[in-house]
Amino acid sequence: MKELIPVEVIERRIFLIRGQKVMLDKDLAVLYGVKPIRLREQVKRNTRRFPEDFMFQLNDQEIDIMVSQNAIPSRKHLGGSQPYVFTEQGVAMLATVLNSETAIQANIAIMRAFVKLREMLATHKEFAHKLEQLEKKIERHDEEISAIFEAIRLLMAEPEPKAKKIGFIAKERQAVYKAVRKR
Repeated sequence: MKELIPVEVIERRIFLIRGQKVMLDKDLAVLYGVKPIRLREQVKRNTRRFPEDFMFQLNDQEIDIMVSQNAIPSRKHLGGSQPYVFTEQGVAMLATVLNSETAIQANIAIMRAFVKLREMLATHKEFAHKLEQLEKKIERHDEEISAIFEAIRLLMAEPEPKAKKIGFIAKERQAVYKAVRKR
């Protein structure tokens, strides 16, 4: 069966707010083929199905952040109200409240997008860990290479001109003097 909604379209509508991946009520309404006010009405009729970890309302500061980061074009885009956002579990619960064929197909596509996003994040964490290990290895190699270059520079440095020393040098100092001159 051909996908009703491409996963990429849905992925662009998933935001990270309060440490959770969520979708705006307005975006979900469009995907489900209903008006945002109708979606909110159904949610209000079934409030027991939507605890705070399934759905919450954005505050003014969060809305301003979304506008400043171009996640939404402006406050007007939200229709003048503070939107509700739904976590993955909340989106799944919406399927039980909105029981149209379009809502069911949209919900399947949204669940697939959340799964794909979770897989991408897991891959990203693994990649970040491997990159960190590589950076540590390179740092150690850089220090070793720097020490090698320093030794080469010392070997390539022109020897100091031999000046005849006048005077008497004690035997203990002679050993130190010879060691310094060999460098």
